[in-house]
Amino acid sequence: MRIHALRISAFGPFAGTEDIDFDRLSAHGLFLLNGPTGAGKTSVLDAICFALYGSVPGARQDGKRLRSDHAEPGQEPAVTCEFSAQGRRFEVTRSPAWDKPSARGKNGFTTQQAKTLLRERVGGAWQEKSTRNDEAGAEILALLGMDREQFTRVVMLPQGDFAAFLRSKASDRLELLQKLFGTQRFESLEQELSRQAQAAKESVAALTARLGVLFGRAESEAAALELATEDAPAAETAERLEWLTDAVEDRLGELTKAASAAGTASTARAAEVEAEAARQDRRARLEASDVRAQAVHDSAAQVASQLERLDRHRQAEVLAAHLQGVDSAAAKVAGAASAAESALTLLRLAAAEDPELARLELDQEQDLEQAGRSGTAPLSGATAELGRLRSLLAVVEARVPDEDRLRELRTRHTTLAGRHNLAGKALADLDSREVRLGADRSALMAGLPDLELRAGAEPLLSKEAAAAGELLDVVRRHAAALTGRTAVHLRYEQAREVRLETKREWLDLREARLANAAAELAAHLLPGSPCPVCGSGEHPLPATSGHGGPGLAQAEEAAQQEHEAAEAAFVQVSRELSDADQKIAVLVSQGGDTPEEQARQDAHDAREAARAARDAAAELATKREELAKTDDAIAATAKARAATEAELAQAATELAGLAEQTETLDQALLELRNGHRSLPQRLRALEKSAAVLAKALDGQERLERARAAAAEAAEQLEQALPGAGFSSPDEARERLLAGAEAASLQAQVRAAQDEAARVAELFASPDLVQAREEQAAGPGAGTDGLLALRGAAAAAREEARQADLAAGLAGRCLAALQAMGTEYADLTGAARGPAERAQMLAGLADAAAGRGENTYRMSLNSYVLAARLEQVALAASERLVAMSDGRYLLQHTDAKAARGAKSGLGLEVVDQWTGFRRDTSTLSGGESFMASLSLALGLADVVQQEAGGVEIETLFVDEGFGSLDEQSLEQVMDALEGLRDGGRVVGLVSHVGEMKQRIGTQLQVIKTRTGSTLRITDALDLPG
Repeated sequence: MRIHALRISAFGPFAGTEDIDFDRLSAHGLFLLNGPTGAGKTSVLDAICFALYGSVPGARQDGKRLRSDHAEPGQEPAVTCEFSAQGRRFEVTRSPAWDKPSARGKNGFTTQQAKTLLRERVGGAWQEKSTRNDEAGAEILALLGMDREQFTRVVMLPQGDFAAFLRSKASDRLELLQKLFGTQRFESLEQELSRQAQAAKESVAALTARLGVLFGRAESEAAALELATEDAPAAETAERLEWLTDAVEDRLGELTKAASAAGTASTARAAEVEAEAARQDRRARLEASDVRAQAVHDSAAQVASQLERLDRHRQAEVLAAHLQGVDSAAAKVAGAASAAESALTLLRLAAAEDPELARLELDQEQDLEQAGRSGTAPLSGATAELGRLRSLLAVVEARVPDEDRLRELRTRHTTLAGRHNLAGKALADLDSREVRLGADRSALMAGLPDLELRAGAEPLLSKEAAAAGELLDVVRRHAAALTGRTAVHLRYEQAREVRLETKREWLDLREARLANAAAELAAHLLPGSPCPVCGSGEHPLPATSGHGGPGLAQAEEAAQQEHEAAEAAFVQVSRELSDADQKIAVLVSQGGDTPEEQARQDAHDAREAARAARDAAAELATKREELAKTDDAIAATAKARAATEAELAQAATELAGLAEQTETLDQALLELRNGHRSLPQRLRALEKSAAVLAKALDGQERLERARAAAAEAAEQLEQALPGAGFSSPDEARERLLAGAEAASLQAQVRAAQDEAARVAELFASPDLVQAREEQAAGPGAGTDGLLALRGAAAAAREEARQADLAAGLAGRCLAALQAMGTEYADLTGAARGPAERAQMLAGLADAAAGRGENTYRMSLNSYVLAARLEQVALAASERLVAMSDGRYLLQHTDAKAARGAKSGLGLEVVDQWTGFRRDTSTLSGGESFMASLSLALGLADVVQQEAGGVEIETLFVDEGFGSLDEQSLEQVMDALEGLRDGGRVVGLVSHVGEMKQRIGTQLQVIKTRTGSTLRITDALDLPG
């Protein structure tokens, strides 16, 4: 990475724009950056760092103070740095955030945000790469391979920092080395190991807690059995768990035996209750059987009568089908006659009204029954008439579509006539609309020129109104600033008076103390002690104290402190007064001294003029919009007029054609309508007439078929009567029972017979035989005795249940303890591995964190940094040997620190002249400078290697050469001359006079009251 050029504007102490040609400075490989203290040498380095990273090193990172206080109020601060890296050339320009004077801004300023522009030179031209702060920063970081912290330690070598690093403790060196070498990942590894160790420890603790819970459950389970624990092993051990299991198993055996005995007794009691209850049940069944036998005997006569009725019903049931057939045929004849008569009546009514049936010859008086008796046919010729109607129906139906077509033609004619009328009206409306729109357009055009003239002045008037408003704001802020300046000036005069008064008092006291110096010296003389003036140990006549004596020194010190406080207050008020004056000057330059009434009136007039122009512009826009709409409406009206005229002509032509077609088709269909309004109506009339006639013919045919079936059924019944034992159909109908009545009667007979059979079976059963014997033997225990037996059995059963529950509880407890024993063994085995792993992880975490058996108390991060520090010491020693004339080496040491402090980042000096090693704090001032410079250069080399071999072609070495003698300076200069090998450029920052004489190429910083400037001189420019 090489720096080619730097431009600084209104940055730091530089009020104007300063250009630095580093290519010119680089021609000699070594140049000097010099200037008086406070001129801005370090600010040049700050400008380079700000251009590349957007911030400056160390405590100067407050971006708000980067802008030069000497610069003009409106000048923008900016830094431009041109550099090359990785074979490419770039230019970066950065501007920090700053307050720009503005009449609109708060307090007269507007905050300008930080800006960045990164460009690359490609093919001889600059191409923009980025304008975003973060994006440009990321691009530069990738190019340089170093962050700001590394850059300021590697490219800009601050000697004060490395001198402190040389003498610091190991813990203090850790922070800097970690920032430079980026070893945070090793700290993360330490934390991860610690986290895993803690997690493993918690896992083991969880398993231990589960074992404790397991033992608590075991004790709780066994407590219910009230075991004697006097001889039990200690709590929470495998032996106690085994003892509890054995004790519960013994207790289970005892309870099982007791439960078996209680169960036997309960069974015996239950058998006694069961026997007595069975005897009483048999006796009750015997009494109920006697009652049922008596009921069977009483119902015997009724059952015989029911059997006789059922026999006669079965004889008549043989003729049931014939009887039902005769009844059904009679019903069908009656129904067919009624339907045929209704159809004939409808036909007569229709024939009287419908001309389609006028040809039928119907007798209006004779009905179907009379016609049947006389042998005449009431519907003679009806079949032929039905055929004729159906033929005519087919013809009419075929011509129905023509009727629809006629109706469609008439509808189209009506629609077209309506369209023709509407088009005529629309054409008249369009004519009147054209006239009206033309008048509207003429009215709109009349006022446009004046509005355009007034609206054209709106931008200028708006700017004038805004400027007048800003001026009024500036005038008001100027008045406020004057008031504030008056108050500050009053405080300034008071502070100046206080400063002069306190200084006068301090000088008076100082003069009095000096006048009494002899008395002060005499006050400190002791017998036998030498006099600080003459050296004598005898003091024959010490001076007496004057007015005030030794107390004058304390009074003088207090007066001096009071004066210094007054001086600081005066400086602060002076700064405030200067700021107030500058603010007033800025406001005056912006017109703040204009009379407020005049500014207010001008602002009001400008606002009114701008408002009138805006109103005219708005009215002009509205009229133009209305004019455009009117023009569109006129064009649309003309287009609609042409379309309406074409539509009117087409409608007239189509109307003439449709009228002719309608007349022709209507004449053709007139005969088929036969007086009806339309063919569909004629078709419906024919369908209705044919349907009435067909229904009458069908009713007559059904009646004839029903009469023939009724005669046949009556004949079959007459033939079957003798065989069934009946002389007439009425006799058979009288004996025949209804289905439900016959089924009910048969069910009653069957139920009575079944009851008699069951009663007979009951008296033959062994239980009733035994009940007869027991009845003869005696009354038995009775109800009270059975209750007593049941009470004794219930008590025995409860005793057995309690014994069984106790045994079951002991069994469940034993099973639970056995399961817990298995779980305890599993947990014990499962905890062994995690415990060993937790112990291993704890040891590893302690070792990585510098604890435990790590006697050096060196963490993993410190160990890695120690290796880097060893490389730095080797690289630094190569230069320190040359600077110290072969005497000193820097060497890394990992010796144990005192009182158990962390070790591993120690540095010591090896004196090759004596062979002894000593601490770096024992070096003299010049030796410390050489050692810290060597350390900075060595650290730069190692960091470059760590950053991926980034080549640093421009280096800056900051102050510190004034502590060297002539010979040491010569050796240091020789070492720095060696840095130029390979084209490297080294800039030395110093104000030492001898350095100015030794180095011809210089970048001089010139300090003035109005800000600093820069100048490049080389050997030709220096006086001979």
